[in-house]
Amino acid sequence: MDTMPKTRFFKPEEVNKKWFLVDADGKTLGRVASHVAHLLRGKHKPEFTPNHDLGDFVVIVNVEKVKMTGKRPELRQLFHNTGYPGGGRFESFSDLIKTKPEMVIEHAVKGMLPHNRLGRQMFKKLKVYRGPKHPHSAQQPEKISI
Repeated sequence: MDTMPKTRFFKPEEVNKKWFLVDADGKTLGRVASHVAHLLRGKHKPEFTPNHDLGDFVVIVNVEKVKMTGKRPELRQLFHNTGYPGGGRFESFSDLIKTKPEMVIEHAVKGMLPHNRLGRQMFKKLKVYRGPKHPHSAQQPEKISI
């Protein structure tokens, strides 16, 4: 007779997914990204199962107002490849935050998720917007302070 309690593994259809709203205004990039990755992964839930996507949806607003400390805005370089040979390009954080601020947050969060199919599935639940408006008010996202 086995008296040890069994570990319960949950399936995605057994867990309710919630929507969270994060305001990045004046927040540090790394702190926002790590907290959002935690929510997307579902590690804040007692039902966390590492091999299933049990995380919640996250909406981030005011991404153009996110900041980095010290000299990092000038020194931090983000890399992407155009797809052509020799097509590697570097862009600084300070340039990207002016032109494509959504990409800065997405790049930081994506690096904190698993680098496999499961991570790509989790990443699709991240919604990033400039300014305070977003089209997900029908889902009634719960505001989270970081």
